Amino acid sequence: MAARSPTLYQAVRRFCLGAFAYLYRESQEDAPLPFAFEEHPSPGRPCLYEYRPLTRGYVETRAERLAALGDASVAAEELSREPAAAIFARAHADGRAPEHALFRTILLPLLATVAEQCGGFEWDDAVFDRAYLELEASLFGAEHAYGALAPIVGISAPVPVDLGRGLRVRVAAAGELASYWPEARGLLPAGFGEEPERACVIELEATLEAGRAEVPDAPGELADAVTALRLATAAPVAAGPVLFERLDWRPVGIKPVLPIAATEPVGEPTRLDEFRGRLARDLLDRLTDCDRDAQLGEAVDRWELSLFADEPFRAEQLRESLTALLAGDDGRWAASVRAAVLLGDTPEDRAELFTHLRARAPDADLVRRAIAEILLRRDRDQVLEHLDESLLGLSPRTPTYGSLRAIAG
Repeated sequence: MAARSPTLYQAVRRFCLGAFAYLYRESQEDAPLPFAFEEHPSPGRPCLYEYRPLTRGYVETRAERLAALGDASVAAEELSREPAAAIFARAHADGRAPEHALFRTILLPLLATVAEQCGGFEWDDAVFDRAYLELEASLFGAEHAYGALAPIVGISAPVPVDLGRGLRVRVAAAGELASYWPEARGLLPAGFGEEPERACVIELEATLEAGRAEVPDAPGELADAVTALRLATAAPVAAGPVLFERLDWRPVGIKPVLPIAATEPVGEPTRLDEFRGRLARDLLDRLTDCDRDAQLGEAVDRWELSLFADEPFRAEQLRESLTALLAGDDGRWAASVRAAVLLGDTPEDRAELFTHLRARAPDADLVRRAIAEILLRRDRDQVLEHLDESLLGLSPRTPTYGSLRAIAG
């Protein structure tokens, strides 16, 4: 076999051989390797049954003892000399030495893969060589495939929905989280997988150039996507509580989802259809405007915080959100007038809406619609100017996004 790095090959091979010897003794003398009895039904044919050794879990539960083996530190140190391995080390930058991260993200999964393909702890050179070449292809490739995914609740998506920016919502494949991250079983939302609105994942994918040690800000990207979905659907969307990262289809790490995105609001779940998926994509693209418009950012933040607040704090958050969005330098009264013009499709609608806003706090759905309208029109200052011109009769009123949807329908 032609290894690209013979020194690394020898170091990793010695570690795996030593680990196999330890695990074989353990399985023979102290803790037998467990097996799963699996049934494989086939229409019109007798069922097939399989005894499958649970090697991956067996290896994972002995991670600390395997890390203490002498060859483990040598292999991890050899890996640390490879610049391509830096991205794996950074994924577990938790204050420990990089060698610890490399053991957890590369050596241990490689050992588990070899054991799985061997069907236990009887060594096979061909199996190891094949797994090692896959590792080298990942480490020394021209680019890396990065992925992060988290369970998402509050919406159902019978078909995958593209949100842009490398993000999409899709139905979770059976066992996909547990197959890469065995500890995922205790990190999923309650009842995940039992109902259509609790059976999807939100996934971020990106291509990283070789030598790049920085990975995307997955918690931030997923939080923005949750905000866009809440704005587009009015559903109680939440992701997490954690997200799972992979690199070149190897598990890299587990990170917490930002609290505001991981908390479930109150509300009725809904279906993410084509229209609302396209709306969510447009809103996600325009949420970047909040970085340059502090008032717009405050409006979005206060509206989202109101989803989890009790009265009277909820009402105050919604008032302040609408004021930040539409008042400019003219106060809350101006925000109420502009909101009526922005959202009311007829003079009667606008009069009723203005009277409502003058008497009481806006509800969350009204503020949600107003934020969506402003985001979709891009330039908030220009929108405020146009609303004032509409009030004075100097320019026609622009139809709302909801009105355009009705016309299209």
